Amino acid sequence: MSEDHGHGHGHGHGHGHGDAGGADMAEVLDLDAVVFGDHLADLVSWLPVREAPREIVDLGAGTGVGTFALLDRFPDAHVTALDSSSAHLRRLQEKADAAGWAGQVDVLPCDLDGEQVPLGTPDLVWASASLHHLADPERMLRRLHDALAPGGLLVVVEIDGFPRFLPDDAPEDSPGLEVRARAVADRRAAEHMPHRGADFAPLFGATGFRIEAQRADTVEVEGARSAAVGRYALAGLSRLRDGIAGDLSAPDRAALDRLVDPDDPGSVLRRDDLVVRTSRPAWAVRPSARD
Repeated sequence: MSEDHGHGHGHGHGHGHGDAGGADMAEVLDLDAVVFGDHLADLVSWLPVREAPREIVDLGAGTGVGTFALLDRFPDAHVTALDSSSAHLRRLQEKADAAGWAGQVDVLPCDLDGEQVPLGTPDLVWASASLHHLADPERMLRRLHDALAPGGLLVVVEIDGFPRFLPDDAPEDSPGLEVRARAVADRRAAEHMPHRGADFAPLFGATGFRIEAQRADTVEVEGARSAAVGRYALAGLSRLRDGIAGDLSAPDRAALDRLVDPDDPGSVLRRDDLVVRTSRPAWAVRPSARD
């Protein structure tokens, strides 16, 4: 994606790319909230908070996947949602208003790599698949270290790349297509997102944080468990196709075209063997000098 196609938890928000991605990326983010809702709720319940946070910053909020999960756990909190995409933030605000959170959510478009990032003094910062989009994650971590309220918590959730949807021997006319397409996407992503897939643990220590808790989850959601999996696969694979079609062989490109054509008999919408597979490491860290 010049963002990550359908990677989840409110990520892939086009940091530094204006409103690139548009409605189709917003759809991927919204579907991610449905498909991975149980995992996200478990992740939020795992957070080692000492007391309920009053001020939360959602760093790279997208359409609000993390914002609303956090409000479900901390219903009295105020959330400042930061993202470079004004379109995504408008969608977030509309959903907040409709859900009755209007007075508790502020959306602020900003360049997270810019000189001015309105962090305030939060008790909790949620950074889900946003650090790897930044040109200089270390600078942001130093900013967060200085901005957090005493005892505050930073939560970083990351991804290992584009999710998998199909069995290894699928599709029938091009077995292993996803492996090859993902390899192409990973090579292209490495050119403009060199920090994707990085182990951020050393950076936490270098920027004055200590790790209080961490986990590494391999998440699988079967299509039979969620009607949204097919639509999520269609949206994600469509964005993948748009981003890498020129680097695929003609047979692979044709096979991918059939997968993302809703009217094709081989469309992902017509398959009964879809399983979304992804890996998500997460860290909960605190400024070590303030305890």
